[in-house]
Parts: sequence; structure tokens; C-alpha cells
Amino acid sequence: MTSKKNKARAPRETNPKKFKKKTSVLVTDKVDYVDYKDVNLLTRFVSDRSKIRNRRVTGNTVQQQRDIANAIKNSREMALLPYTKRVSNTRPGRPPRDGERGPRRDAAPAAEEAVDEAGADAGVTEDAEA
Repeated sequence: MTSKKNKARAPRETNPKKFKKKTSVLVTDKVDYVDYKDVNLLTRFVSDRSKIRNRRVTGNTVQQQRDIANAIKNSREMALLPYTKRVSNTRPGRPPRDGERGPRRDAAPAAEEAVDEAGADAGVTEDAEA
């Protein structure tokens, strides 16, 4: 009995999904050295929340990604790039709790019926005594 992890992968020729390999910005701009002071270049490799983008997204080689990550970390340390950016919160906040809550979904109707029955019985006995 073989598990899925032990099976060999199919060769790329038989793989029906064809994909085009991304070309790196460093290759297209012919950048030899990634400088931590080149903020315009480094912002291309950072998301809107200031996270470093993956190799898969940017198309960098392993060495290029390592150089870019180190340059981004150095520029953050030198305060040229932010560690995080504030993103406006589009989700509505919770309503304020004033102590007045709506009726409970499952327990409220049963409790009201029990109170009504007890109140009706109590009301009858009070009227009979008076």
C-alpha cells in the first residue's frame, strides 16, 4: 500500500497545465545590485500592507529574492520604508452595548410562556382570595 506522498510526480510534459514563467522586475530593468536606498524599486516588491511579496508573485530567482528581502529589511531599519501601513477598516464596528439586548433566540419564548402560565395561575388565586 503506497501513500500519496511517496508517489513520484508526473513529468512536466504530461502536466496539462501550462504556465508562463514570470520575468522579474530586476531582469527587465537590468538591475545588477539591489540597493536598500532605492525605495522606488523596493516598493514594487512590497504589498499594500508592507509585506514582502513571494517569489511566486514577483518572479524573482532565489538569490534575487534573498537580496531584495535583505534590502527591504535594511531600508525599514533605516526608516526609508515603513514596517506597516495603516489600512482603513471597511468593516462596520459593533454597535454600542447599552445593556439593552434583544430577546434571546431560543430560550426567550419558552421562558415567557412559563412566566405567563405562572402569572395566570397566580392572578387567579389572588383574585379568588380578594
